[in-house]
Amino acid sequence: MNELVFVVCLSLIAGLAMPAGAVFARLDRLHPEWLSSEWRHFIVAFGGGALLSAVALVLIPEGVEQLSIVWTAISFAAGGVCFCLLDIMLDRHQSPAGQMVAMLADFVPEAIALGAAFALGQDTGMLMAALIVLQNLPEGFNAFEELTESSSYRPNRIVLAFSAMALLGPMAAVTGYVWFANDLQLLAALMLFAGGGILYLVFDDIAPQAKLHHRWMPALGAVTGFLLGLIGSMISAATQ
Repeated sequence: MNELVFVVCLSLIAGLAMPAGAVFARLDRLHPEWLSSEWRHFIVAFGGGALLSAVALVLIPEGVEQLSIVWTAISFAAGGVCFCLLDIMLDRHQSPAGQMVAMLADFVPEAIALGAAFALGQDTGMLMAALIVLQNLPEGFNAFEELTESSSYRPNRIVLAFSAMALLGPMAAVTGYVWFANDLQLLAALMLFAGGGILYLVFDDIAPQAKLHHRWMPALGAVTGFLLGLIGSMISAATQ
């Protein structure tokens, strides 16, 4: 199989984890006794932990290798500030899209990095695809829950929208394979920008929703999400 076709298929599969998570949340809505409140908060926290693992183990390490301290600081800070401004705009328009923004903020730059990794012959491409799936499943679940609780969107329409969003994966991966692989500094700046934005969203939106008084499973969910990302990163480093 042609490598570019393989990258497109891999990024599409990773993107389809978003509607898969939404379908799981849809089933939970139809059968509310299936999951307890504590397990729902566990899934929210798991998604936050997975996002933190992406920031700490993929986006920042890959980014700082190519940029100076000054440009690293500028790129990372710009991401946090821009996502803060976006959050303010969403709040003023009463938009419940915080989880969805976090999902896309993580998915698109990592799909670009996935395509660039294959173009450069690096061994991190498969790890990145696995991390994207690991993040998109709980993020799809959480975003579906948030949208159904805070908006008038019909559940089936949300699942279809998430399925359409999965097509951004192949588009981003092809962009990374063809274009960003030739400009590693631009790719690094994008990854750091996304890292700053994701970190803002985790602590502004996801972490507060994961809190449940007198319950400890949600915090363990964050630890579990980060741990799985850490294990994947260590396995990738060991095979290089």
